[in-house]
Parts: sequence; structure tokens; C-alpha cells
Amino acid sequence: MAAISAAAPFVARDRDLRNRALVRGWLYVVLLVLFVLVLVGGATRLTESGLSITEWKPIHGIIPPLNDAEWQEEFQRYQQIPQYAELNKGMSIEAFKSIFWWEWVHRILARGVGVVFAVPLVFFWATRRIERGLRPKLSGILLLGGLQGAIGWWMVASGLVSVSQYRLATHLTLAALIFTATMVVARGLAPHSEPSADRSTQRLAGFLVLLALIQIYLGGLVAGLDAGLSYNTWPLMDGKLIPGDLMILEPAWRNFFESPKTVQFIHRLGAYAIFAAALWHMIATHRRQPGTTHAHRATLLFLLVLAQGLIGIGTLLMHVPLHMALTHQAFALVLLGFAAAHWRGTKGAYPLPNQIAVRG
Repeated sequence: MAAISAAAPFVARDRDLRNRALVRGWLYVVLLVLFVLVLVGGATRLTESGLSITEWKPIHGIIPPLNDAEWQEEFQRYQQIPQYAELNKGMSIEAFKSIFWWEWVHRILARGVGVVFAVPLVFFWATRRIERGLRPKLSGILLLGGLQGAIGWWMVASGLVSVSQYRLATHLTLAALIFTATMVVARGLAPHSEPSADRSTQRLAGFLVLLALIQIYLGGLVAGLDAGLSYNTWPLMDGKLIPGDLMILEPAWRNFFESPKTVQFIHRLGAYAIFAAALWHMIATHRRQPGTTHAHRATLLFLLVLAQGLIGIGTLLMHVPLHMALTHQAFALVLLGFAAAHWRGTKGAYPLPNQIAVRG
């Protein structure tokens, strides 16, 4: 009897670790679907496909046109909105189908990620595989997903010619925030080979996540304003390091959100800030904790920032071709995900519900 009692904490620990592995695997699947969703969303924006489906049908909208008559009906609805008259007048039905499919896939993935998250969450919760401390975190992510769906509708409803850059940036940033939160929870459930890093390292790692989120918001403004299609030189912009006419709109705050020139310049400054912060974080972490996985991750994070900067410059110089723009967006998400995982890694894993000290 005493032996069984002594072994009980170890049995509980093994059970908790198995449950964590299951939940972590599920969250990694969610991250993959989110990644594809954001990438398809970027393609939808770049191809001006977001308004191709003129009606919002959360349930019936999963069924696309199935015959020529239905395609003609869908096309006729699109021809009645201003975007057709101002941007795509005279387009063929085949061209319409190409933009329709981007938006349809985007909406299907958006619904799909909700199912991929909600159904396993209910199952894991009902079978008591989710630790008590994780429940508020996972519920919060689910609520953010619901909010994201509402913002998606709000974004499409912002105009019938083009989508508001404010709403586009909000939609993209919330998607990035959901991605970040999911990554942080998944990483917190993973085994860690090192003790937690010092508080300074943790704070700077968290600051880099914040900078990445801000830069993604700025990228959303750039996309919404088509700001990347002008001033396609680097390092100079409009022939200068600091271009003129940055504050021509009144009131002044509008320039930071509505002036393509100012928004692109601020986005460049954001890239420089992330580069400097990642470089300092790498140097400082190697000084404080040389040879640790924290230092190795800080180095990899800096290299990802450098690669993303080069991709961004290439995208600008090439006048934003679709494949480069999508690569830039995809790599931004990779960078954000790694930054979030690194930040959680500096803090260590979540404590196990039945934490025990094992003596060798």
C-alpha cells in the first residue's frame, strides 16, 4: 500500500506529460492552419479578391457555384458593386472565378480553423486533459477567434471598391495575436532543457514580440494603402534618408495611417528598430548566459530578423510581385512565431499540476 502511495505522484506526472503532448500536438495543428489562413488572406488582398463574394452567408456560403447558371448569378451580383465598375469593368467570367476562389478558400479556412480549435477543445476539456490553469488561456484564444470572424465581416463591409486600411490592419494584427497566443501556450507545454533566463532577457524577448506585432500592424497599413507600390528604392526613399512631405495631411495624426509615403517610412523605421533590438538581445543574451539554448535561440531570432529585412527590401525593389509579397508575409509570421516561442522559452514551461521533485 505504501509503495502504491509513493508511486502515485509519478503516475500523475506521467499522465500530465502525456496530456500535455496531446494538447501541444493539437495546438501545432491549429498553428499550421492559422499560418495557411493568413497566407491565403494575403493573397486575397493582393489580388483584390476580398469583395468578390458580395454576400455574407456563414453556413450556406460554404457551397460555391456548382454550374454555369450559378456562376452567372454570382458574377452578376459582383457586377453590381462599385469595385467592378471602377477596377474590373469588362472582366471575363473566368477572371472572376480566379478572384472568387481566393476569397472562398479564405472564408472556408476561417471557418475551418474555428472547428479545428473548438471541437478538440471541447473534447480535451470534457475528458479532463486540459489543466485548470490552461482553461482561461484557451478560452481567451477561442473568444479572440470569434472576434476575428466579426472583424472579418466588418472589414469586407467597409467599402465596395476597396477595403479600409484601418480594418485590414486590425484584421491582420488580430490574426497575428491569435497566432502568438497559440504559440506561447504550445511552447509553455513543451519540455525545457534549460532553467528560466534572467528577467532582463525575458523582458527584452517579450519586447521583441511586441515590436513584431506592431510591425505587422504597420505592414497591414502598407498593404491597405498599396504603399509598397511607390518609392521603390532603398536605403534612400524619394532620394533621401528622411523624405520630405511626411506630414502634409491635417490633422497630423492622419499621416501615420492615411499617407502612403509616411506609412511606408514608418514601416521602414519599424524594421530598423526590430533589427537593432534583435542584435542587442543576441549580444546581451550571449554575455549573460553563454552557451545556453536561450543564447542559441537569440542568435537564430536575429538571423530570422535579418532574413526578413532582406526579403522586405527585395519585395520593395521588385515593386511588390505577388510571390515576393506573400513570402514577406509568410516569413513575418514565421519570425513572430519564433519570437513568441523564444519568449516563452526564456520563462520556462508551465508548472505541472502535480509538480514533484525527483531526486536522483
